[in-house]
Amino acid sequence: MMRSIVAAIAALALSASFAAAAEHEVRMLNSGESGPMVFEPSFVKAEPGDTIRFVPTDLSHNVEGIRGMLPEGVEPFRSKINEEYILTVTQEGIYGVKCTPHFAMGMVALIQVGDASGNLDAAKEAKLPGRAAERMEAAFAQVE
Repeated sequence: MMRSIVAAIAALALSASFAAAAEHEVRMLNSGESGPMVFEPSFVKAEPGDTIRFVPTDLSHNVEGIRGMLPEGVEPFRSKINEEYILTVTQEGIYGVKCTPHFAMGMVALIQVGDASGNLDAAKEAKLPGRAAERMEAAFAQVE
């Protein structure tokens, strides 16, 4: 009887945590508020278990994790061109993302999941091309 109660409480707690997960939408644009070739928003604050939906509203975009800008244990990811991509963030930390074809043009975004301190310094050290580095610096200014 006691095991059944404990199992029921555990199942309820687990389902409540998934029910509380949020979905964030990021649009991939040829032109946006901050100029050409952008993710909007370019900064997302999320919690473990949340999903980030990347929506290609214009042509020729994808999303890919930036080497050196993912929390330890997160597998590299890369979507296909012009396809919606859903990233479920499970590890706390900083997730840097880019549009592969437009990386040099500065098409980057930053996702903070929970506490960013685990890989924040390492993520800031990642080498990015000029325009991408400028936009990423603005995104890092929003990290809490």
